[in-house]
Order: sequence, then structure tokens, then C-alpha cells
Amino acid sequence: MGDSVDIGESAVPASELNASPSYREATATWAKIGLLSFGGPAGQIALMHRIVVDEKKWVSEDQFLHALNFCMLLPGPEAQQLAIYIGWLLHRIRGGLTAGLLFILPGFFVILGLSYLYITVGELSVVQGLFLGLKTAVIAIVIQAVFRIGKRALKQNLLVLLAALAFVAMYVFSVSFPLIIITAALAGFVMARVGEKETSANEAPPPRRATEPNWENLRHGATILLNFGALWLGPTLAMVFLLGPENVFTTVGIFFSKMAVITFGGAYAVLSYVAQEAVQAYGWLSPAEMIDGLAMAESTPGPLIMTVQFVGFVAAYRDPGVLSPALAGFLGSLVTTWVTFTPCFLWVFLGAPFVEKLRRNAVLSATFSAVTAAVVGAIANLALWFSIHTLFADVRSFEYGAIATEIPQLTSLTLPAFGITLVAITLTFVVRAPVLVTLGVAGGLGVLASVF
Repeated sequence: MGDSVDIGESAVPASELNASPSYREATATWAKIGLLSFGGPAGQIALMHRIVVDEKKWVSEDQFLHALNFCMLLPGPEAQQLAIYIGWLLHRIRGGLTAGLLFILPGFFVILGLSYLYITVGELSVVQGLFLGLKTAVIAIVIQAVFRIGKRALKQNLLVLLAALAFVAMYVFSVSFPLIIITAALAGFVMARVGEKETSANEAPPPRRATEPNWENLRHGATILLNFGALWLGPTLAMVFLLGPENVFTTVGIFFSKMAVITFGGAYAVLSYVAQEAVQAYGWLSPAEMIDGLAMAESTPGPLIMTVQFVGFVAAYRDPGVLSPALAGFLGSLVTTWVTFTPCFLWVFLGAPFVEKLRRNAVLSATFSAVTAAVVGAIANLALWFSIHTLFADVRSFEYGAIATEIPQLTSLTLPAFGITLVAITLTFVVRAPVLVTLGVAGGLGVLASVF
């Protein structure tokens, strides 16, 4: 890396950091991070910070935060994209590929095995009890995410209003998540431009400078876009032509490719959209199974968005065509994971040379603030959706005019689930127990409830 480590316009003298790691040493470290990446994005980012900043001193505190700010602006799981960015910083393209792949591979294989066991032996009462407990823990964890993200993002009354409107639109009127995101982005952009005009109304405009296009960056961007765009969309387009648009693998590939473009705000936000579409529109799985999938991802290493791998497995397992169900499930997992995570490499490698300009763009920042506010509303919708489908045995659809929502029958409250949920909420908000402790205790109580 020469005499300094450079991101954008900031450079840290090499004397302040340890020597650049070898590719082999970095690979071993990324494998370790991938195996230990439990606890959701907050825990994963903290783990990376402890290892690459505090222990290894491969990057500085400023560089780490700079990279994190950039990744927070991108669609997709920010923790994995942070790993890709730091890997790119250390060893460019091959370093980013290695870091990103090792971050998700352990979770991929674990969830693949758990998905097969779930679909084949999930009827056992002990297994059902375990997942009942895990689902109650998920309720507490998602509610905690609402408060955490809301506290950080909703710093203005207008942003609070946007979050509330997003929640009502999704829960009461079943408005799709992509439309929510597009509307919020447009609102944020308009508000930023209006504010910009008001601020500059009494100021002389800054002198314009003629600028030459940076042909090196443009060539880099075109190469990355062509190569990784083909890797991302090529397999899905091939399935459209070879298998037809109605084939389950094609449908899964197209749906999760679209999802990869709108996954702002982390896994909880986009899983609200996935649940809405996978359960209600496509009928791939039931609401209870969708919650079980998130519980599975919560208790395994890797990004929480790995829940979609479970969805892809179940969708293909139940519509295998000429294949065996197990092979179809494996291929469904593979297709889903491929189209979900390949774009993460595209976004990071494409944006890295321009990261400083992106970070300092006031209009873009305001636009994403509005999107993040809408994301808070989407996560609140997910928390409520999970809660009613976990705690109540009878949930009915209600439609009247533009209203299209779900209402639980209060008399169908499941007492064991309610009791374990209270324990999980206490562990999360009062005891402040780690995620894995909450999951372990809730899962154990669920098993006991199934036995007795």
C-alpha cells in the first residue's frame, strides 16, 4: 500500500499503523470474523472494529468510521459491506472478495443444514418448542432495533412523521416497501433542495470551476459495473431464457435481485418487505415459517439478511419440478444467496473511488435521512407483524376500502408464547443480556413448554 493507507482525501501515515498484513494473514482473520459474527450488525461491526482497529491496527479509527458511513448509504447488509471495503483497502479487489465471501460462507452452510432439518423434522414437538422460544426472542430483538435505529435517525419532528406514515402505510394499507422507499427518498430530496435554496437565497453563488472528467475513475467504474453486473444478473437472465419466467428458480432470482436494490436500513427493514411478498404474494411459506427463518438467522453467524436463504430453500423445496426436493432446496438457497450478496461487491467496488464525494453531498445525505426514517417505520411494522403471528393462534385479514390489514383474535392468545416473550423483553431491555443469551434462554423455555 506504499507509505500510507488512503481513503478519499484522508491519509494516515504508515508509522501510525502496523505493517500491511499479508494476504494469507488477512484471509485467516476474515475467516475468524466470519465464524464469530453473531449478534446482528451492531455486534458484527463491533467485532470487526476490535480486531482490525484495536488489535491488528490495520486501519485507523477515522478510516473505519469513514468506511462505515459509506456502507450505511448503500443497499444491503452494512456489516458485510464494511468487511468488503476494508478487505479492498488492504488488498484491493481480491481482498474485498475474500473478506466478503468469508463473512457469509459460515452462515450459508449452517443455515443450509438447519433449513433441511427444519423442513424434514420440523413437526417434532421439541423442534416446534425450540422455534417458539426463538420467535419470542426475535420479537424482543426487533423491538430493540426500532428503538436503537429510531434514537439515532429520528432527530427532527419531520423525520418522526415520515416514520409514522411509513408504519401506517405498510401495516394499515399494505403499501409495498419499495414504494415506501421511493416516496421517502423523493420527499427527502425535495426537502433538501428547498432548504438549500432558502439557505443560499441571500448568498452569492460560489464561482464555478471547470472540471476535467477523471477518466481513470470512469474506466474503473465501467469495468466494475460490467463485470459484477454480469455476475449478478447473468444467472437470472439465463434462467429466464432456459427455464421460463414462471419457474421457481427464475421467480426467486428475479424477486431477490429486486430486493437487493432496495435493502436500505438493514435486514429488519427489508425483511418486512420479504415477509409481505413471500408469504402473501407468492405463498412460498407461512407467517410462522417466516418468523422461524429469522430466528434461525439470529442464532447463526453472518448477516441477518441470510434469512432470505431459508426462504429460497423452502420455495424451491416445495416446487422442485424434475429435481429431488433436497437438491432443489439447495439450488434455491444458492440462487437466493447469489443474487442477494453479489450486488454488495458491486456497490462497494464501484463506489470506493468516489466515497468522499458521496459522504459530503448534503442533498444525498438528506435524502438518505428520509429513507432511514421510513425504515424505522418499516421495522416497527415488522415487529408488530411478528408479534401478532407469534402470540396469537388466530389472525384474520381485514379489508375495507383502501384498508388491508391483519387483526388478531384476542381470545386466541397463546399463553406460553406470551410468557416467554415477557422473559425475552426483560432480558433485552432490563438485564441487557447479549443476543445469544436471550435466544438461548427463550429457546430453552420453548423446549420446556413443549415437553410439559
